[in-house]
Amino acid sequence: MIHLIRHGELVELRLDNPAKLNALTVEMLEALSAHLENVEREGARGLLLTAEGTRAFCTGADINAWGGLSPEDFARNWVRGGHRIFDRLARLACPTIAVLQGHAFGGGLELAAACDIRVMAPGATLALPETGVGIVPGWSGTQRLVRLLPEPVVKEMALFGRRLSAERAYALGFVAEVSDTPLEAAMTIAARLTETSPRATEVAKYMIHAGRGEDTPALIEALASGMTAASLDKAEGVEAFRAKRKPDFKGA
Repeated sequence: MIHLIRHGELVELRLDNPAKLNALTVEMLEALSAHLENVEREGARGLLLTAEGTRAFCTGADINAWGGLSPEDFARNWVRGGHRIFDRLARLACPTIAVLQGHAFGGGLELAAACDIRVMAPGATLALPETGVGIVPGWSGTQRLVRLLPEPVVKEMALFGRRLSAERAYALGFVAEVSDTPLEAAMTIAARLTETSPRATEVAKYMIHAGRGEDTPALIEALASGMTAASLDKAEGVEAFRAKRKPDFKGA
């Protein structure tokens, strides 16, 4: 289950499967996708991604959800479907913060990596344990994560099974803050969003993503389309088309 909790102009999405250390099920992925659509449509100023309990933020995908899938179904539906949802989180218009009060392993780490910044508890760790069960990271662990961490560090986790401590993650810039009260720290950071321009914040996020190669073609076209859509020439072009006359563009 994933709960949507409103804090004024901010929204919190809370993973709730503590009996399995918040491992992701098919139902949770579907709920996450639906919630992200609502958050986008309603224009939240910021999103915090949290989890129940203090042992784990998320230990990845529930093995019962994918362990019995055929190779074709595993690749085409489970992996690609998860990618679409995580990409949607990464491309959300509003800024996002992952609150890691506990360990983030596998898909849980990939989920946190899809957020804009991360706040972490001191005792939490990060890991990519997939090769230990005969698979590989499938939800951007070898793609998005290598843009956020040095390649040798990702190899330490994915190839050698080493865990990354909160302190080292902070030193490497992957984590914005290490706090004994990570949710409180994240709320303090997110509160600043209510004092900034939503449109300017959204555009700044798009520009940064385009600079690092995150969905660059779509972002370039979105930003360019926004510029032209605000012009008087666009209004004149639409009016002329409807009136079936030649447009009189002024370059404004």
